[in-house]
Amino acid sequence: MLDAIRVLEDIGLERRGDVRAALRTLLVHRRDDLPLFDEAFDVFWRQRKDSTSTMDLRSMGEQRRYRRPSAGPPSPGREPDDSAEPADPDEGFDRVDLTRTFSAREVLRTRDFAEFTPEEMLEARQLMASLQWDPGLRRTRRKEPGRGHGLDVRRTLRHNARFGGELVRLETRRRKEKPRRLVVVCDVSGSMERYTRMLLHFIHSLYAGLDNRIEAFLFATRLTRITKHLGQRDIDRAVSEVAKAVPDWSGGTRIGDVLKEFNFRWARRTLGWGSIVLIVSDGWDHGEPELLSREMARLQRSCNRLIWLNPLAGNEDYEPLTVGMQAAAPYIDDLLPVNNLAALFDLADHLNSLSQSRPVRRQQTLQTTEEEAPIVAASAPQQRSWHAGANPTFRHPLWGRGEPRNGA
Repeated sequence: MLDAIRVLEDIGLERRGDVRAALRTLLVHRRDDLPLFDEAFDVFWRQRKDSTSTMDLRSMGEQRRYRRPSAGPPSPGREPDDSAEPADPDEGFDRVDLTRTFSAREVLRTRDFAEFTPEEMLEARQLMASLQWDPGLRRTRRKEPGRGHGLDVRRTLRHNARFGGELVRLETRRRKEKPRRLVVVCDVSGSMERYTRMLLHFIHSLYAGLDNRIEAFLFATRLTRITKHLGQRDIDRAVSEVAKAVPDWSGGTRIGDVLKEFNFRWARRTLGWGSIVLIVSDGWDHGEPELLSREMARLQRSCNRLIWLNPLAGNEDYEPLTVGMQAAAPYIDDLLPVNNLAALFDLADHLNSLSQSRPVRRQQTLQTTEEEAPIVAASAPQQRSWHAGANPTFRHPLWGRGEPRNGA
């Protein structure tokens, strides 16, 4: 426990995910105990609301430790009853209704974001902070020593110099791996107003969980980069600054124009490392479907994986029938819901299980607006007459430079 206290003094208590990871590393020694530790961590640090919805492990342990059975005679006026059942050892202390705690959590996990109360929103933020985000690793062009298929000639010659030049041991190298970045493009138009605040909390939790390996943008009719505002530790202050930075909040939607701006202004800066792109939108679009389709195709070719998060996809009878979704559907690698906490937990599991290689994509060939001209066989060149006395129509600038001058 002293090691845990020293670690907490170093990392601080501001970030819940760091505290959880540090304590898991120090206190858990078996893989089978990880779920038990996570559950105990969440229950222990839950904010107390009433006596039956939280578990104070420390107080319960102290009460049981210092409780002693009464060895003296019974009090006057009270006869001992041998037939009575033994008293409950926990009688007189606050009980923990785990069934109620777990059932309330399950209800909160499946409730739609649009129906959250302020109290439920606060509890949902705590659950979001416990999510583990890991988009995986990407292979770079740089090499490092390791078990690979490439021969490291320099290290091989250096290590075999003691054998008189004989190549006794071959050293290999492999491509370096670095964490993959995440790019979030979120819709804050009028049709997304019911989900906007919870989605901003979701983006903030992504920023905190990925150690700044994320770029975030909001859009309605224009694109606004909000990454610099997510550095605020106070999430309410961060959300208020983001709302001030977006001029077209709760406006119309032009996804095609927004993606075109992203592809030409930001794609080269943010997608150069095999990033994963998350587009959060319900698909309602007032722009041109052809433009949206063309920019989606360009964006998909630029990233490692293109995931569309639709809050309406959580309904069982949902079908992507809007013009915007139909234009974007051929270029979406994964279409996932984002309407409740359960969807966020599924998204975290999905990102953690992605492979390094790109998915097999079924792209549709873009149809050009201009009709292709029919192929016609080339006709033979016409015979041109040449007059010896006529001046040439073209003279190369180097012609005549090597000739001697007249009178030389």
